[in-house]
Amino acid sequence: MGLSRNVLLWASENPYLLKHVPNYRFVRKALKRFMPGEDLDDAIGAARLFQSERIPTVFTYLGESITDLSEATSVRDHYLALLDKISREKLNIEVSVKLTQLGLDLSADHAYENFKALASRARELNNVVWIDMERSSYVDPTLELYRKVKKDYSNAGVCLQSYLRRTKKDVEGLLNISPLIRLVKGAYNEPSDIAFPDKSDVDKNYYEVSTMLLKGIRDNGVRAAFGTHDTVLHGKIIKAAGDMGLPKEKIEIQMLYGIKTAEQKRLAREGYDLRVLISYGKAWYRWYMRRLAERPANVGFVVRNILTR
Repeated sequence: MGLSRNVLLWASENPYLLKHVPNYRFVRKALKRFMPGEDLDDAIGAARLFQSERIPTVFTYLGESITDLSEATSVRDHYLALLDKISREKLNIEVSVKLTQLGLDLSADHAYENFKALASRARELNNVVWIDMERSSYVDPTLELYRKVKKDYSNAGVCLQSYLRRTKKDVEGLLNISPLIRLVKGAYNEPSDIAFPDKSDVDKNYYEVSTMLLKGIRDNGVRAAFGTHDTVLHGKIIKAAGDMGLPKEKIEIQMLYGIKTAEQKRLAREGYDLRVLISYGKAWYRWYMRRLAERPANVGFVVRNILTR
């Protein structure tokens, strides 16, 4: 998918860069494009501004692959307190969490119990909690946990990635449980037998999976969120939905904070169900580099500065 993208994905996993790059002032300044700040209060402030324009949000507390179960407990408790705050302050914010942040690498049972606690509290508060998908090796354990938790919690959703060759089959396997699915393109470095190496194939698969999800909305009680900034895909999905007789308010598009803000406001103004994903927290490096990898043509100056310092 291009040298710049591969360099950025390599950089996202490099231990030396992970330790040193977050200290660079120019990187921290550039980060402001993608997140309002590291603290929860920064994210809440941004969400209030969006809500004033009738645009709801999704929050992600950054972090992944924790090394101690006490960290997983702390993350769970952070999200539980966040869900309470959202309800108390009457904010239209859903939450999204990585299972490795809840202890999946250390104990699948522990991660399940942690996520179940979040889904339970969210249900009590009439809210939704999403599972962020991680690299391909986590897809099977993530979907296994999701199917298990979905039996009791209809307010639980999961993210799927169109760059993976397996995603159509994964969607087919989930449709009978009326899932909540956020479809994204994906931003991990994977071998070509697992992921499509060419952007055109990723986009083609995204649209084909999207049509499956649109039929699921119509026929199976699916909630689908189309997580992409690709306006061409927006147009194709909206047309396909119209051809199926789906109203505008059934078309949910999710976009990241700071990217194509004018397009976000246009979609919301025209009556589509638009949510903005807001991330916060100090563990932003890997996430940030993957965001840059999604748009490498616009960040050449960042790559050059990182590699020459």
